[in-house]
Amino acid sequence: MGQEVHFEIYRRQGSKGGWLLHDVSANREGAIRTAEELMADKRATGVKVVKETYNADTGDYLSLKIFEDGHTKLKTDAAAEDVPHALPCFKPDDLYSYHARATMARLLCEFLARQKLTVTELIHRSDSLERLEATGTLFQHCVQKIAVAQASTTTTSVQQIIKNLNDLTAKAIARVYRDTRRKYFPVAQAGQFGALAEKLATESDGLYLLNGALAHYLGETGNWNEKLLSLLALMDELPSEGPGRTLLMGAINTLVAEVLNGAAALHELIGETENLGAALLVLVDLFLGQSPEDPSKHEGLTLLARHFAIDDLPDARSAVARRITAELRSVRRLSPASLVSELKILRRIANKLVLGEGRYLSHDDIIASFTLRSRRLVANESIADHLAETAGPDDKLERLLLIEENIIGVENKRQLACFAMPILTSAAFETFFIAGKTPPLARLKRLAELQTRVRRSGFQDKERHDISELLDKVAFEVEARSKILTSIEKIANPVERTVAALRLCVEGMVTEGRLSTKARAIVVSSLGQPGFLTGYVDHVSRGAQKTTAEAAMGELLQTLEKAGITAETGLRSIAA
Repeated sequence: MGQEVHFEIYRRQGSKGGWLLHDVSANREGAIRTAEELMADKRATGVKVVKETYNADTGDYLSLKIFEDGHTKLKTDAAAEDVPHALPCFKPDDLYSYHARATMARLLCEFLARQKLTVTELIHRSDSLERLEATGTLFQHCVQKIAVAQASTTTTSVQQIIKNLNDLTAKAIARVYRDTRRKYFPVAQAGQFGALAEKLATESDGLYLLNGALAHYLGETGNWNEKLLSLLALMDELPSEGPGRTLLMGAINTLVAEVLNGAAALHELIGETENLGAALLVLVDLFLGQSPEDPSKHEGLTLLARHFAIDDLPDARSAVARRITAELRSVRRLSPASLVSELKILRRIANKLVLGEGRYLSHDDIIASFTLRSRRLVANESIADHLAETAGPDDKLERLLLIEENIIGVENKRQLACFAMPILTSAAFETFFIAGKTPPLARLKRLAELQTRVRRSGFQDKERHDISELLDKVAFEVEARSKILTSIEKIANPVERTVAALRLCVEGMVTEGRLSTKARAIVVSSLGQPGFLTGYVDHVSRGAQKTTAEAAMGELLQTLEKAGITAETGLRSIAA
């Protein structure tokens, strides 16, 4: 695209005078200097410089105001004349601080992604700044957003803050243009940065110059992977020790962190994945210093993982940690196709992240992220869709228990319990188990399995007790209608009666509560029958080698423990 650029200087006379074209210049600094001289000589009450970019392909001009000053442009109360302006930055150097660069990355994220630029490259390369100015209103919109945010915490007007910000950024941009034109930034290629860092380490603006050299060095890269590989290759050039090593290491660390802070860059580095969950697993492995499964497709990430494994590049690793927690807190589903798949991925991520808890990722951050993600999983719409896929009411409860096992947060579990209670008290649930077509023992076993999961769940005590009691109530009704325990009670032989009742308890066919109490009562009463121990020894020895009374007693006590009957109770009940 062919472009021509010139700068128009306008002046204004009087408080109501219109703008008059004073001069046109091809030089940015010269145009701004002319405007400042007009104000200094009091030949104008207001001045502005407008950058005009002509697109030869379309025949259109794109106008962008790059400088403005004037005595009558703003009306300021006398009481507010001495109030300091509410700027996050006060001089051009402040725009290179960590917080300023973070703000730029947030406001210019789309522009940076399109241009495949980091913030450090943008603020050290004149060609990148030219492209930013050529976007027209984007730059001014960013200034306005910052001004509005700052004005909310001060008495200074938005217009005054915009003016001050424009002045500040104009000086910073002019500085980069001037330094580029006079070739102030060093030119270095791979293999030369170690020596350059040692040379610049003693200079007051050494970091500024080194970043400028790095920005121009990275200008030759074509994509994010090449950019990352180019930066990591410089790690081999680090001086063994001293300020030069600190300077170069810090610059590389910052640039890699800026690459990893960008969603577009990460998407390109990771490549196409099945869903967000799969992409997050790649990021988690990277954070832990583990190479991707296919290193040939992730050269940059593979090399970066090696550095993370030896705890290099702390800022870059922190950037990955922030991205992981940000995605966990986001509204995007890890696996849109299936909630079950999402839960499995979430558990895998949690199990891995626990290993990385510490300096870069605190326990509180992990808990907060997973709690928020859990809150979205127990939303009405998510649960309704998840339960709609099931056939039987027992499956609905099982699906809720699967969710419970994979989420955290007291409130989230309480919300989930609210979905369980209507299922348990529904006519469909009682009909399914009490009048079901499957054998009674199978239905009792299913109820006992569900209750066991509830009893070891993370529900609150009251909710866990209420759900368990409802399951036991249904199981008791199933047994009452099928008369399974009644038929066992009618067995004449106390040993056979005990073995039959114990089998129900040990094999998980009775729920805790009224039903288990009834089954254990049969066992305890049978133990007290005369001659039980002798009969039990004969029963154990039947079809096998002879056993002693002591061995049979030991085996029986173990079985009783499994059935929930203490050894003390068993010994007290057994009659020789």
